[in-house]
Amino acid sequence: MDLQSLAHVFKHALMITGFVLMMMLIIDYINVQTQGVWNRKLQQKEWLQIILSAFLGVIPGCLGAFAVVSLYTHRIVSFAALVAAMIATFGDEAFVMFAMMPEKALILTIIVFAVAVFTGFFILLVSKQKNQDSDRSYGFEVHEKETECVCFPKDKLFAQIKHINFERTLLIAGFLLFIIFLVAGELGPEEWDWKRITFLAGGLVTLFIVTTVPDHFLKEHLWGHVIKKHLPRIFLWTFGTFVFIHFIEGFLDISNWIQDNQYVILIIAVLIGIIPESGPHLVFITLFVNGTIPFSILLASSIVQDGHGAIPLLAESKKGFIYMKLINILVGLIIGFIGLFFF
Repeated sequence: MDLQSLAHVFKHALMITGFVLMMMLIIDYINVQTQGVWNRKLQQKEWLQIILSAFLGVIPGCLGAFAVVSLYTHRIVSFAALVAAMIATFGDEAFVMFAMMPEKALILTIIVFAVAVFTGFFILLVSKQKNQDSDRSYGFEVHEKETECVCFPKDKLFAQIKHINFERTLLIAGFLLFIIFLVAGELGPEEWDWKRITFLAGGLVTLFIVTTVPDHFLKEHLWGHVIKKHLPRIFLWTFGTFVFIHFIEGFLDISNWIQDNQYVILIIAVLIGIIPESGPHLVFITLFVNGTIPFSILLASSIVQDGHGAIPLLAESKKGFIYMKLINILVGLIIGFIGLFFF
């Protein structure tokens, strides 16, 4: 890989990482502003639990999945609702998909949501969750409820800027540079289309957030949760995936091999989806964007993988995690084989 190709890959990864970071900061901001809404006790209607859990699952990032896991371990929602949420969940990859292929990402989200709801209702009708409740514990929370956070303290804004801390300085400088490079055309689409306008709007909103939120919110939520935990991994996975795909396509005729072995690729995609971690799914997103794999394989991979939303479930209910993953694998394979066979 020459320096020009490496620079192109780096800028592409930086643009996507910046978009992912902006969306995560905005969602975390909204989540804290509406503290208590996610974990409010659901109505005692299991069909409603399934729909709401699937809706939480399709929310980009891990917050929706974490909320459903917390509700499940507290016996507030059923196993059917848990499965629906995990089928619907993309994890952090949702941000990447909407950055790279917004139209297809929207279609994929709608299909996965429908599959999640259908699967949840099927489980509800067949099993009634009699065997999944035994190792659910009480007292487990993914995000503990905090005291109310005033995210726009008008009386403290001047003092926060006057005595600005390191974290706020770095975030403001980072997003200012992102906006400058975006406006200058160094990052993002070459023309001023709706994607570039969306990136700019997201950058301005995020700049407002990191400038105005109180120090506690900035350090604990934005810096401690989003930046330190997510940013390095997202960038490294994105950059590494692009470099990997570049080398593979440069030295191997991977396109023809995949075209001749699509059923093998489908099985590999589903098996990789078992990993309870964001990142590996990016390979299949990139392959789809490049036209190397069909939509059905990306759909199957999306059904099985759930980012790192299921990690708390693995810690609290190993039986629930295993049952959930087995069902997701079965659904992913069925949908994937149907798609490859008929389309």
